[in-house]
Amino acid sequence: MNIPRFVIAGTSSGVGKTTISTGLTYALHRRGLNVQPFKCGPDYIDPGYLTRAAGLPCHNLDSWMLPEANLKELFAYFNRETDIAVVEGVMGLYDGHRKSGGGGSTAKIANIIEAPVLLILNIAKMSESAAAMALGYSTYDPGVHVSGVILNQVGSPSHLRSAKSAIEERTGLPVVGYLPKAPNLVLPERHLGLVPVAERDNESNFLDELGDLIEEHIDLDLLIGLARQAPDFALMSEPFLFPATPQLRRCRIAVARDAAFNFYYEANIELLKAWGADIAEFSPIADAGLPIGTDGVYIGGGFPEVFLSELEKNLSMKHSLRDAVAAGMPVYAECGGLMYLSGGIADFKGNRYDMVGLLPGCCEMQSKLQRLGYTIASVVKNSPLAEKGQEVRGHLFHWSRLDAPDVKSAAYRIIEPETQAEGFCLGPNNNLLASYLHLHFGSDSRLAKRFVESCVRGSQTASASS
Repeated sequence: MNIPRFVIAGTSSGVGKTTISTGLTYALHRRGLNVQPFKCGPDYIDPGYLTRAAGLPCHNLDSWMLPEANLKELFAYFNRETDIAVVEGVMGLYDGHRKSGGGGSTAKIANIIEAPVLLILNIAKMSESAAAMALGYSTYDPGVHVSGVILNQVGSPSHLRSAKSAIEERTGLPVVGYLPKAPNLVLPERHLGLVPVAERDNESNFLDELGDLIEEHIDLDLLIGLARQAPDFALMSEPFLFPATPQLRRCRIAVARDAAFNFYYEANIELLKAWGADIAEFSPIADAGLPIGTDGVYIGGGFPEVFLSELEKNLSMKHSLRDAVAAGMPVYAECGGLMYLSGGIADFKGNRYDMVGLLPGCCEMQSKLQRLGYTIASVVKNSPLAEKGQEVRGHLFHWSRLDAPDVKSAAYRIIEPETQAEGFCLGPNNNLLASYLHLHFGSDSRLAKRFVESCVRGSQTASASS
């Protein structure tokens, strides 16, 4: 399978990976190429920028959560009609989960998909020293193929000449291009990282300006040539995450998607569709209730704490969700979704807003991060998503704290990094699963299939009783 591809890596976080990856994706898209973007690691916000730039959903590649065969299957599946794949890295090139041999690192993923790596160097405070960094990063792991360098925060033509000549002479790597200092193109941040693209008013102007800058300063033809040097892509095994034959639509799953809830691994949605779900998006902020014909609900993470007044005032939506759970409808909520289904949310100033009230206790925003990192958990109860005893791999990242955890109704028992109860499995037939844990359905072929089948059973039960 021929997939022209490259990975954008950095020496650390904050060197410009997202800005440059977004700009390259948009510039290539403007040339008429079908660009498929990917993001290494578990992040939800960066993929939003890449999605807007490409006009296609960005998909996460995470070698800690996903077995290698699953990761390769997803990469191949989403590149079926691609002209070129752009993969944005995470943190520094070699930063990953040390206990698993660098699992989750950009280097590990580049190695798995056999993609050339373009290294971004922020040279705002260096010149020839950039060559030493390029040399070290390109030779640290012989299994990682660093093919070129992009310089960021270049101050002047002489600054560029000094760094470029040193890098090319000492490493033999081409400097594919650079970006000058451009304060107007710095992406805004807040407590969970970048501000989501959905909340930016000037997003189209930003993309146009960034695309113009990329076109002017980066050799796109050279970049495309490097991407085409990637070897043919081969799967490790027969595909099994997706059904061998397309499934007929068997149920309707309502997915919360608006400014408050937009943290989803897009592969999760595609896997639900593949196993027979019709996806109907709805807004907990603006809609009066769940979509007509809903058989199951999926509420992802996001920033409910930014839209507390709007969520509190939408009484009809909260009633609709309570009625759905009481009727036995499968409902799955992650992180921000858990917060929304709790009794209430207290903002950073301590002001409390009433939420849906399906879970015990309230969530309180804290002044510092509560949990961050990869997690292995054991399923405590049969739920719409997983069986008791099944192990799942996920990611935790939240600033809120639930003030009244109920261990008796816990959904999971965290195994790693430390043992503790997590989440809730409630409802008349354990049909409500809510947790801070973010899951990638590509990590286990059973997850999406089981959720769809749970929704189908719920639909059949409702039909029989009506």
